[in-house]
Parts: sequence; C-alpha cells; structure tokens
Amino acid sequence: MDNHTYNYDEQQPFAAAEFAENPEPRCPCVLLLDTSGSMQGESIEQLNRGLQMFRQELFSDSLSMKRVEIAVVTFGPVAVMQDFTTADEFRPPRLEAAGDTPLAAAVQRGLGLLQNRKQILRDNGIKLFRPWIFLITDGAPTDNWKNLPSAIRAGEENKSFSFFALGVEGADFDILRQISVREPLKLSGVRFNEFFLWLSASLKNVSRSNPGDKVDIPDYKPYGWAEV
Repeated sequence: MDNHTYNYDEQQPFAAAEFAENPEPRCPCVLLLDTSGSMQGESIEQLNRGLQMFRQELFSDSLSMKRVEIAVVTFGPVAVMQDFTTADEFRPPRLEAAGDTPLAAAVQRGLGLLQNRKQILRDNGIKLFRPWIFLITDGAPTDNWKNLPSAIRAGEENKSFSFFALGVEGADFDILRQISVREPLKLSGVRFNEFFLWLSASLKNVSRSNPGDKVDIPDYKPYGWAEV
C-alpha cells in the first residue's frame, strides 16, 4: 500500500492558481484498476494500451481536455497512481501486475479521493458534473468488502457519484452484483481499447452538456467490448 496520504489540506494551496487558469466545470472520473497477479500477461498489456487510447481520445476534444478529471487507483497492493488531473495533463501510468486483490480498500481509497476533490471544487466555486467511478477486476476481493454495498448505494441515492463495475474473465460476478447498484458488465476477452473508446465517447458527451443536465450515454453494444 502506498504510504503517502492524499489529503485536502495538501492540495488546497495549489487550487486557486489551477482554477484561475481553468474555471470550467469538472467531471471527475475515478478508475479503480485490478493489478493483482492474475492480471499478468495479455490482460495487463491490453489494459495499459487501453489507458493510452483513453488519453488520446480525451486529448482530441477541447472541452474534455479541460472538463474531465481523471484519478487512477490500482489494487494489488492499493496505490494512488494518479491523483485527479484534467485530461490535458493526464499521463497514463505504466501498470504492472502483482499481489492479491484488496478491492474493498481500493474502493474506499477512491471514495476518499473523490470526496476531497469535490470539496476543493466547491470551495473554489467550480461547478461539478456527477462523478463516475469505474471498477475493473478479474477476481474476487481478498479483503472485507461487506461494507461496500451500503456505501455505494448511499452514494448513488445521494447522486454523489455513478458507480460501474466491469468484470474481466475470472471476476466474481456474484460479489460485483452485491457491490454495484447497476448490473456489472463482463469484458469480452481483453478488449480494453474498445471499452476506453466507449468511456471517452461517454465523457465527451458529458463535457458538452451543462452540470445537472440529463446526458445520453452511447450504447456500449456497437463498441463490442462487453459480452451480452
């Protein structure tokens, strides 16, 4: 687990300058990525390529660059690989697979990062789209996940975030269904590129709207990344 604690007070001094340069409303997106040992080989390689694709697609859209904020938390062990940064500053970390699957700790870390970021945005008068949280895993949690369903449900009901679960081959879908309010989706093979194309297209649609608007999310089926 990373020893550095990302906290509100630490980020605050930099906020004024950041938001003076870019006062656009923000759509935070948290990626919770399983990098446990079972992801070794083709899975982790395709995940790395998908992250690069994600960055390129967002970078190609002027509004997304300014409005979408990305944070990356990996687990196996838990590490904040990227604290929130706008898409124009996002540099995908190189992921390596090792360790077990502390999924619950990763979700809690992501929720904490998001809570801190939302407070900073509000304190600086920055409007906020509903944040997205994406959990991607190929296994079952190796830590205690029993408190997650109530935390995710409360966040969804309060419209604090939208939580999505994506299972790679080998994921425990029974547990994912208990954690996520939405039905988890299964990745077709290791088609992370297609998934991140869909995700970037979805975030572009959000970026072109106004906070609070109902936004149409592209149908995932034509992208071919999910098993139906």
